[in-house]
Amino acid sequence: MTTEDTLHNSFMAVRKLMHRVISRIVPPREVEDIVQETYVRICQIEKKENIKQPRSFLLKTAKNLAFDHLKKAETRLVDSVDDMTEFDCFVSADDEVFQQVATDREFGQYCQAIRQLPIQCRKVFVLKKVYGYSQKEIAQKLKISESTVEKHIAIGVKRCTYYLMQLTKEDRTENMNTNEKANQFGGLR
Repeated sequence: MTTEDTLHNSFMAVRKLMHRVISRIVPPREVEDIVQETYVRICQIEKKENIKQPRSFLLKTAKNLAFDHLKKAETRLVDSVDDMTEFDCFVSADDEVFQQVATDREFGQYCQAIRQLPIQCRKVFVLKKVYGYSQKEIAQKLKISESTVEKHIAIGVKRCTYYLMQLTKEDRTENMNTNEKANQFGGLR
């Protein structure tokens, strides 16, 4: 059996496990893409014979791709928030009421997203994102391993990002419906 066959067989054997591992990191609709990307990456490796533990290598590759995907999603979220701040040019800098309402609303949504997290995950996430603790400090404070801290942070980012994206989607749908109604009533004059 060739090394390529061994990798293919290993991939098929751990595919379901890969799904479970990745689904803890990224939203459900992204899991299959990452599993497929893992297979593509494995196929592109030139020196496959250097892989001594195919199962571990596959799972580690899949996890790394999932974390990379999460980082890209977080970057896109930050970029979309930056794009939203461009809207500020249409609002007077003196309009403190609008700024305060918008800030309060965004903060409230973020807090609600954090409240949706499991308790231990929430503790880790708040210590990291709000108080700025390092992963090592969090691990010591909560008496858990650093890898557990890393997993909780990844889950927190994933779930909060997903929650906020859903809210953004709902807001856009609501705005479209409002605009459609306004157009309908505007046409009745």
